[in-house]
Amino acid sequence: MATKKQPESARDQITDAFIDEVAARLAGNRQIRRTLPAGGRLHIDRKLPFLCLYRVPPDRADSGTAQLVSSEAAFLIAPGESRFRSRVAKLVRRIVAQMAEEFGAFLLVEVWSGADDAPVRFLPDAAPTIPIRMDAPQPATASPLIHGVPTKWKPAFAIGTRGPETPHGTINALVKALGSIQVHRQRAEVEVRNTSYGRPPGMPPLLGPKDAARSGCRMLGVEVRPIYREADAGEVFAPTLRILRRGFSRALKQAFFTFARSYTRAKPQHHLALGRRAMIQAVWEVDRQLAAIADSFDFLVQVTPGNAEAAWRGFRRDLFQGPPQFVYRPLSFDPALLKRRLYNVPIERTEDPSLADLFYQRQDELDRQITMLADVGTPRFVLGSLQVYGGVPSSLLMLAHQLLSTLPPHGRDDGAGKQVGAHAFAELAAAEIAEYQRKYPAFRAKVSVREDLYPGLLVSRDTLWVGQQIRVPAKRVDALLQHEIGTHLLTYFNAQAQRFAQLRCGLAGYESLQEGLAVLAEYLVEGLSRSRMRLLAARVVAAHQMVEGAPFVDTFRMLCRTYGFAQRLAYTIAMRVYRGGGLTKDVVYLRGLVEVLDYLRGGGELEPLLVGKISVEHVPLVRELQHREVLRPAPLRPRYLDRPAVKQRLARLRQGLTVADLFEGKSR
Repeated sequence: MATKKQPESARDQITDAFIDEVAARLAGNRQIRRTLPAGGRLHIDRKLPFLCLYRVPPDRADSGTAQLVSSEAAFLIAPGESRFRSRVAKLVRRIVAQMAEEFGAFLLVEVWSGADDAPVRFLPDAAPTIPIRMDAPQPATASPLIHGVPTKWKPAFAIGTRGPETPHGTINALVKALGSIQVHRQRAEVEVRNTSYGRPPGMPPLLGPKDAARSGCRMLGVEVRPIYREADAGEVFAPTLRILRRGFSRALKQAFFTFARSYTRAKPQHHLALGRRAMIQAVWEVDRQLAAIADSFDFLVQVTPGNAEAAWRGFRRDLFQGPPQFVYRPLSFDPALLKRRLYNVPIERTEDPSLADLFYQRQDELDRQITMLADVGTPRFVLGSLQVYGGVPSSLLMLAHQLLSTLPPHGRDDGAGKQVGAHAFAELAAAEIAEYQRKYPAFRAKVSVREDLYPGLLVSRDTLWVGQQIRVPAKRVDALLQHEIGTHLLTYFNAQAQRFAQLRCGLAGYESLQEGLAVLAEYLVEGLSRSRMRLLAARVVAAHQMVEGAPFVDTFRMLCRTYGFAQRLAYTIAMRVYRGGGLTKDVVYLRGLVEVLDYLRGGGELEPLLVGKISVEHVPLVRELQHREVLRPAPLRPRYLDRPAVKQRLARLRQGLTVADLFEGKSR
């Protein structure tokens, strides 16, 4: 039985009043987000010298293509049916005229997909700007393979343009950016067609050449090979679409930037500044739900033995002959139900491809962590750890062995002398927190001395936990304060100043950079002792032993006999690595330090790393969101960075020092 088509609401109609409202909001530089007939949408973030257009084909399904434009700061998804064309054309002409007058010129880019069954004749090489044909006849045989990938899945674009007002520089920028897109390990091929005014086949122009010339509007068309869907069923390949969408969005911004700098009075400082600033409500809802799930458990607390001190005494009493028996806190949640909540988070509603990628990464990591918590104490736990934290690369293992062999097991900096107990250290930590609070009152961190925390320090969200049994060498106090407060708590509260909760909870894979920055802070304040470096190296070697299947006792003996660690310290190292069933997280300290030094050697700045709990690979995303003014400047920077000696050390690191260089010579 046919379903009666529901009438469009008056609000959705493209009436003269609707168009006048759009114009008024544009004049006031206010955001426009309106629905249109037949599922259309108009979104304009602010005054911008461009509009990305997509018309829904009236004669065929076109799954996925609309998402290629909905990432932009100014886009129009319009119904393509003939009954709407005059109204859509009037809306477009009004927007073009108003913004062209504002900026002196305007760029209209229309996007559409090629037919699902239209093949492309590819050359054997996948160079970025090889001309392609998207209108060749369909061959009778199946698509050939290039490097094992069917050609129908290979990204390809055709840019349509014609006329004396062609913006050649803009086209060149678009060709270059599109040509850098890679999907299925295949680089996109791009063709420029100087034979049309850049509109979909069978669709009339919304703006005639004369009208465009009078208003200073340039028009480009981009045909996209629909590699993101199945030709027969129209089923969308969601991961492929996400990859293509993100690359396509970057390419469009490069074109918009080049056009704006060349033809308009707008002079953006960076192409990313032309991205969306206003986020739809779905973004904040996804962010909130993921943060709530992350906050529902404390992974490290959950996998750390609650009886570590008692287990040490039993291990020593048994003369280190059998492995200690660890006891873990019961789970306060049902893993299956928590995963159900996790995968009910509607990430697919996020229009911004950069943020969608970030959310999907975090969803995957939370899934794996929940699985690990369900597997605590079983052989499966270590498999999850390898997925979340990675293993021990051979280069890192070699560095760890080098440090252990070149740095003496005992020396003047190994902690001899005055020791600071847990409560005294907590008082010093509270004083350091108070200094940050004077600069930034929202820095409301807490310090708690815990009986159930085995000797050590742990930051959990806004709290520094201090193990009651801890004894800190006086020479190491400043270094540990900068590690825990100047890095972990500082990035937590910097993240709290942003609207994105993920920065506070931690983006996927953030631990390596966090610990690398924290160890770097120890070095910069001259508190990274040789014994501390040996400890970090020993964690790497112990993790390698564990992954290779060595029993706890064998690793403990190796640390004592081969590398000269005291029995209690060797136990602590092994306990941290074998907890839960095998945890490779302790590898991130040395690996993170290597990453940070490589980053500084390459000219990277520290400030983007302090905005929250991120990984090095997220730095481009942080910069993008800062350019788009989605992220505000971080309110805090570590206090130690103002010390003259720290500035000198940081300058030396930028010259290319490696981890192995840090202890060569007293001056370093």
